Amino acid sequence: MSGRAFKYRGDVVVVTGASAGVGRATARRFARAGAAVALIARDAASLKETAAEMEATGARALAVPIDVADPDAVFAAAEEVEERLGPIDVWVNNAMATVFAPVADATPEEFRRVTEVTYLGYVYGTMAALRKMRRRNRGTIVQVGSALAYRGIPLQAAYCGAKHAIRGFTDSLRCELLHEGSNIRLTMVQLPAVNTPQFDWARTHLDHEPRPVPPVIQPETAAAAIFRAARQHDREIWVGLSTVKVILGNIVAPGFLDRLLSRQAFEAQETQRLLPADRKDNLETPVRGLHRTRGSFGTEANAFAPVVSGETARMGAASLLLGLIAVGSWLATRRSAPR
Repeated sequence: MSGRAFKYRGDVVVVTGASAGVGRATARRFARAGAAVALIARDAASLKETAAEMEATGARALAVPIDVADPDAVFAAAEEVEERLGPIDVWVNNAMATVFAPVADATPEEFRRVTEVTYLGYVYGTMAALRKMRRRNRGTIVQVGSALAYRGIPLQAAYCGAKHAIRGFTDSLRCELLHEGSNIRLTMVQLPAVNTPQFDWARTHLDHEPRPVPPVIQPETAAAAIFRAARQHDREIWVGLSTVKVILGNIVAPGFLDRLLSRQAFEAQETQRLLPADRKDNLETPVRGLHRTRGSFGTEANAFAPVVSGETARMGAASLLLGLIAVGSWLATRRSAPR
């Protein structure tokens, strides 16, 4: 994309899952940069409120209330965005759903719904963006991922499976774009736990209220990383030291992480508060009144997290490992040398 597009003024940015959490914070960040923002989520009233928030900054905003699990609705949304705002420059796939439950306690219908939203919603959004961007041979697609795209954890198998699938899908598409010499950019942002309302409205089969596994960052911190990803040429961006450790640790010692998570990750995903009998969840329908940017864990959420290129992190870890091997070999040679 051109240097002009990197400044976003006058550009058109689509954000899915834009009525709350990371999506809402991301839409606000692009709006502040001068972009026209198209907001996609299910709840029309919350989207209207979010659009008003964007317009208060002087940005143009368009609310498109659809379910990203409906491919026809997603393709129609892309048409509406281009008709009313102009050509799409950036498409951010962010909408998600999850279920907190052991696999044995979850239902096939719950797995289906999480997969349709969290994985297929990204596929449909990407396809809709490509239909528009390929005509102009320019544009950027940002996939909002997670450290859980590399390392599954207990109690969230449906969500982890979807995030793994997004990474595989994105890698395949990237190869296809390279093969055809496309100028369309594709990047993925791997996040740690984020303080969003998802823990207040996600479906759960646990006895206590769910919570993010610490350390936790604020949605605005995630939004800043997504904003950076759309401007730069990184293949992947990893946000937070915990993300770096989880991804690299899973490459080096997956079996160790299996055992560690089996001991620690169950309690780490539950608060001490018992689940209310009347608690509502957003798996099938939106939950009114909880559409906000931040969740319930602000007192422990960090406003800063290091952001590194995935390639840089891998190369740094490989260099460190080779250095340690070289030092070990040198020490072994010194010990075995005749005196």
